[in-house]
Amino acid sequence: MPKQIDPAVKARALRLINEHQGEYPSLSAAAAAVGKQLGVGQETVRRWAVQSQIDSGQRPGVSSEENEEIKRLKNENRRLREDVAILKAATS
Repeated sequence: MPKQIDPAVKARALRLINEHQGEYPSLSAAAAAVGKQLGVGQETVRRWAVQSQIDSGQRPGVSSEENEEIKRLKNENRRLREDVAILKAATS
């Protein structure tokens, strides 16, 4: 089970990445420094930063809102398929 990280820590990590990314040769190097400072894994901070860039339109990809919509639609689709299977079984 993944551990829950305080949203304030995530917000601080993203703020630090945005403020100091120019001081490092790459996003990974900046994420390593910020992660070490905050006690969070480098890859976690890097993924947060990449998703933040996608959400703000700086980088191509699927935004957080679109991901949530896709999850919601998949769950609805699964539920509807189960309903159809139950109805088919009831009619036969």
